[in-house]
Amino acid sequence: MSALDPDKLKMFSFLLFTKLEGAVTSGMVHLGDQLGLYAELAKGARPMTTSQLAHATGLNERWVREWAYNQASACLISTSNTPSDSPSIDDDLFFLSPEQIAVLADPNSPAFGMGMFHRLPQTMAALNKMPESFRTGIGHDYDSHGPEGAVGIERSFEPWTNANLIDTVIPAINGIDETLASGATVADIGCGAGSAILLMGRHFPKSSFVGYDISQYALDRAADKLNASGLNNVSFSDPRKQPLPTDNSIDFITTFDCIHDMTHPAQMMQAIRAAIKPTGTWLLVDIKAHDTFALNAQKNPMAPLMYGISVLSCMSSAMSTPDGAGLGTLGFSASTAEAMAKSAGFSQFKRLDVDHSINAFYEIRP
Repeated sequence: MSALDPDKLKMFSFLLFTKLEGAVTSGMVHLGDQLGLYAELAKGARPMTTSQLAHATGLNERWVREWAYNQASACLISTSNTPSDSPSIDDDLFFLSPEQIAVLADPNSPAFGMGMFHRLPQTMAALNKMPESFRTGIGHDYDSHGPEGAVGIERSFEPWTNANLIDTVIPAINGIDETLASGATVADIGCGAGSAILLMGRHFPKSSFVGYDISQYALDRAADKLNASGLNNVSFSDPRKQPLPTDNSIDFITTFDCIHDMTHPAQMMQAIRAAIKPTGTWLLVDIKAHDTFALNAQKNPMAPLMYGISVLSCMSSAMSTPDGAGLGTLGFSASTAEAMAKSAGFSQFKRLDVDHSINAFYEIRP
């Protein structure tokens, strides 16, 4: 064994513990969201002391103070200090910048980022099941994360969808705006809690929409949201009970961030081909990925996060049956998607010019 380089040892140890810092700070982000601390800071007309923040949220000041110190030292909330002759905790003031509000506290902002942190406890609890999965090869589906896992996924995708689906994504697809406006049959596969399909249902009342998902927790939330919406042109189904039609009768099919999670993505693509009209369109939205690990590691600064989430969630879902394909979060590159689509019987594959930090958008036709 080569002699240890003290400087390299120190730097590697530092690198390792920065990962632990990120994990612990992620837990503090979860608490800031769940306890309303970010929301209260976002309301503030002026910076707040921890005493003021604790009083406004009905929480214990000492706990709020330690949380605020973590968040400010991590540069996730802003701070200012007013030195005094008699230093006290009230010298430290905390507030959110406009950018911090958009990501941490405004659920209507397309940049809102609390969804993944909402389901952080459920995601990390999957660690308890991972040793067995590593031994057997069998993962766990999304319902293993419980109802809060479904809420977290909903909160992850709904803000951007609400801000961009109708005004940006739909117009980018050739002819779909007009097709939906005049009346079309639409299926959203992997619909989750139904945010996208309910939004389309409201905007295109002449069209009929069916959302499909195998998560009972997601379907329960979708049913509640449908009841609250008053829409009569949207319904939801479990495809294991009510499969996609096989008579080429659907005008428009959407899949948002779900193909890479599926145990049998190739079979799903074949089912989509059997369901869609010869003149129909499939909007495939999925994680941006490169063809090799080396390229993902080199070009995607979030590759470590993506591969880790894959183990705990995406790939786990994709291997939740003994014959699962296991694509994983970064296993569905553009070239892989195109090859699989063409194998399923599609002939046209086009990447859309839609700006998104994580996802790629494809227009696919028979």
